[in-house]
Amino acid sequence: MRGPRGEKPMCPKDNEQQPLANSGGTPSGKPPERTATAAEETLRVKRPEGSSSCSELTSRPGELVLLLLLAALLFPAGEKIIGGHEAKPHSHPYMAFVEYQVSEDIFFCGGFLVREDFVLTAAHCLGSSINVTLGAHNVMEQERTQQVIPVRRAMLHPRYNDKTRANDIMLLQLAWKADMMDTVSPINLPRRWQKVKPGMMCSVAGWGQLEVNMPSADKLQEVDLEVQSEEKCIARFRNYIPIMQICAGDPNKRKNFFLGESGGPLMCDGVAQGIVSYGRDDGTTPDVYTRISSFLPWIQKTMRQYKRQGSA
Repeated sequence: MRGPRGEKPMCPKDNEQQPLANSGGTPSGKPPERTATAAEETLRVKRPEGSSSCSELTSRPGELVLLLLLAALLFPAGEKIIGGHEAKPHSHPYMAFVEYQVSEDIFFCGGFLVREDFVLTAAHCLGSSINVTLGAHNVMEQERTQQVIPVRRAMLHPRYNDKTRANDIMLLQLAWKADMMDTVSPINLPRRWQKVKPGMMCSVAGWGQLEVNMPSADKLQEVDLEVQSEEKCIARFRNYIPIMQICAGDPNKRKNFFLGESGGPLMCDGVAQGIVSYGRDDGTTPDVYTRISSFLPWIQKTMRQYKRQGSA
């Protein structure tokens, strides 16, 4: 997604894990301070080979929410859910609101909890500091259900391509485990190589814009989408890869995400089958989702690896 001035987020220079400053959060399940000023956590970024470069950036605690509010009020955001409606509060307890900083700008993406200490999102949602809010319905209010947790590590898929959006998937390791409750719990992942068939009805949820050139939604929105044939996305997107991506939307109805709710889940029968990746700028459908079942070995291996390492 793009920020308030339309800049494209950039990537640090090397492909090693880099220590980057990250603003703090609150470890309790109590109402979070969205401008938390706890001691800074270290965010380590594991980058793919051949990623693009930029200078190392740091965040200043306490500024994230102020800049986000200004961006939402003054500029059209790059996220949109068209033809959707407000979700029942906390009906998607796995949803994560992901705030990340690039230079002086604040961006946001969707994401979803897959384990008490890991959130899955899109690789293009990377910034120099990242905070995750779980248990939210209205992200502009300090709800008692919210848990704001900084990200300790961001692991991009090693073959992520920023130009084509191939392998657009990233794991975020939280600085501490989320408290599991009715409003915060993981979503199921698919079986390896599990297919979703054309005609299957799925859904997307997030805090995207509701209409073209309108502000982003404060409250969680959802929309039903239909899985389309691979041929439709092959004809529509030259970089579409069927084995790694899912084509969804409905060309005959104006229902989709528009330029985002990037990183949020494509949910089919209660299972996260896809990750919102990209679509057309004009808001027409179908759109492209990263196919999670194709990346299960990487997801499982990465979570096992960092579970063993703990906070190292």
